[in-house]
Amino acid sequence: MRHFLRSTIGISLLISLTLWAAGLSDAVGHMYWNVVAKWTRRPAPESVILVSVDDFADLQTRDEANLLTQIRKQMPRNVFFDARIPVGINGTGDAELARAVSSFGKDIAFVVRAQKPDRFDASMFKFPSKTIVGNAPIVLSAWNSNFLYTVESAPYFIELNGRKYPTFSTALAGQYAGAQSVYYPDISVGSDSIIKISGRSLLERGAALGILTGRTVVVTSSGQAPLVGYFGTEMVQPIAADIAGAEALRKPISMNLTFLPLLALVVGAISAVSRIGRQRVKLPLYAAIVVATWCVPAILRKFGFVAYPDVPLLMLAIYGSIRLWQKRTRRIQHTSLSGLPNLVALSSQPLPVGRDVIVAVVARYEEMLATLPRDLHGECARQIARRLSVGSGANDIYHGEGGHFAWTEEARPLEMQLNHLEGLRALFSAPLQIGTHTFDTNIHFGLDRNEGLDAVTRVNSALASANEALGNGRSIELFESHRLAEAPWELSLHARIEEGLRNGEIWLAFQLQFDFAENRVSGAEALIRWNHPTRGPIAPDAFILQAERAGRIDTLTYWVLEEAITAALALNATGPRFQMSINLSAQMVDKADLVTNFAEIVRRRGIDPSLLTVEVTETSSVRNRPAACHNLTQLRAMGFRLSIDDFGTGEASLAYLADLPSDELKLDRRFVSRLLTSDRDRAIITNTIALAHDLGQSVVAEGIEDAATFSMLRELGCDHAQGYYLGRPQPFAVFVQEYEESRRRGMMAV
Repeated sequence: MRHFLRSTIGISLLISLTLWAAGLSDAVGHMYWNVVAKWTRRPAPESVILVSVDDFADLQTRDEANLLTQIRKQMPRNVFFDARIPVGINGTGDAELARAVSSFGKDIAFVVRAQKPDRFDASMFKFPSKTIVGNAPIVLSAWNSNFLYTVESAPYFIELNGRKYPTFSTALAGQYAGAQSVYYPDISVGSDSIIKISGRSLLERGAALGILTGRTVVVTSSGQAPLVGYFGTEMVQPIAADIAGAEALRKPISMNLTFLPLLALVVGAISAVSRIGRQRVKLPLYAAIVVATWCVPAILRKFGFVAYPDVPLLMLAIYGSIRLWQKRTRRIQHTSLSGLPNLVALSSQPLPVGRDVIVAVVARYEEMLATLPRDLHGECARQIARRLSVGSGANDIYHGEGGHFAWTEEARPLEMQLNHLEGLRALFSAPLQIGTHTFDTNIHFGLDRNEGLDAVTRVNSALASANEALGNGRSIELFESHRLAEAPWELSLHARIEEGLRNGEIWLAFQLQFDFAENRVSGAEALIRWNHPTRGPIAPDAFILQAERAGRIDTLTYWVLEEAITAALALNATGPRFQMSINLSAQMVDKADLVTNFAEIVRRRGIDPSLLTVEVTETSSVRNRPAACHNLTQLRAMGFRLSIDDFGTGEASLAYLADLPSDELKLDRRFVSRLLTSDRDRAIITNTIALAHDLGQSVVAEGIEDAATFSMLRELGCDHAQGYYLGRPQPFAVFVQEYEESRRRGMMAV
């Protein structure tokens, strides 16, 4: 998932979803449906005829009564009265209108329209007088609209004061229920093609014989409700939307599929096409995806399915823009002949942590090119790059002048990395076949392991060491400046660790953790320290990284676990519950014997595993992530508490919350240190605390160095605190003494 989100497709997807969440994709959908409505425009059904009373200069209820009598003579299928009723002006006319309405029986209904779009409360509807309506049914007309007040959907029923009223379109279609609670208008119906006749003309001259017979007649007048937007036209009377809604309901189904199915198909199609190597094939396929994305929603709507294309179209536009930008950038960075990115491209990008830079140089490369036609120079470089990619597993191989090829790999223990490069060198024992030319090749490697230096320096270091290896006839040359001098130390690290554990050079420090709710010291984190007799204090990050590279981290981890258990047992025997936290290296989390070893240790020591918290940090270097997640799940099932350390940085993000069944989040000190000065960091911390609590997890803030930060975290609802303000890491004896003093005082001085 992390790799996908970093890809062009993933970035395009995230941007388009963000625009959708912000409501910025609505304009795309509105323009799309406008175009579709115009392209698919068809006449309105002839089964519905509007009889307008707008041409009456002084409309009276007697006129409406006479009009209904005239309509009834034509024997329509049914009648909907959607006109204003001037009741109370002429009592005789009111009575005549009531009798005319009653004469229709159940074949007449009154339409009551909402006075504002998107409002469905009782105050929006003005019902006609009961003396006129009698027992005639009432239907309502109200629509959901978009940001431009263009109608999009309507409910089948509207409930007012405990009574359900069908909506006008459902009554027109005789379809009162569907797969969803709302239906969507058939936007292909042309609003200007609805048959409309004059009510005054109908009274004075009568209607053509049979024009109303068997049809639905709507007696209508303008001004009953505000005009509404209708796709493909300007503002129209809402009756047009009602008729379009009825046409949609006459289809087998009316269902909103949202944008998700179409978006999933687009993402899948782009992912599949992007894996095709031939550019000539990819371009037509990309064009087909665009055409399909445009056409499919329009086709589906003809059958009653509404699939919104706004997010998929946005994603296609963003993906295309990014790809064009990448192509332009790649054209600048690529070499002119081979088509491979050059060393400038590698030097211009930041190198990830935990990566080695490797440069391979091919002996007598210039002589090889001199014997080849110019049009085969690029093929020669590409064949070499393919072998290097297969052997190293690197996706990107960078090509420099003079037969230099560079890439980055995950840093392995030094001996393992050297053996890996020797194996890679063996791939070139087979000759290169370039056209009709055959070449024996000899390759040499330069290796840079100087983490923390800039990319240009590291690439140049590896380049220099490769040239030195070529000049000296060696397979591999290591260039690490200080690490080159440290090679004997690293290669003998296991023996030195064992010696340090025996003579006490390696020891555990304990840094307290404060519980805000209980207002006391409730736990500690066990931190490893090394005071070397000749080198002095060695930074934990330095020797832990060396131990991981040398494959010796297991010894340190299990020693820390044993010592932490000893401390936890002692502290829990003399006071209230005390939680002990230990760190688990990413190099160990996927090992098959991890759970067994932890289980054996806690069984032998007789400690409740729930007193121990296992802190897990960056896992990008874990080779078998499913195995790692399984191991951590098993540890938690045994009773260990699981904490996500440095949350918000590196891999320690929302992906952790999805994959790991954790109990605790540790806010990284980089956020905590800026809590008082950065509104963004304060917002991040506030929302992270809320998220953790919603997931039933506690939150530990580390790196607290002042009282103001401590107080702010308490106000924000943080559960536990840790940092120099509360106490520095101390040897166990000193820690116990300060802990006992804090218990006597009731709390640590904070």
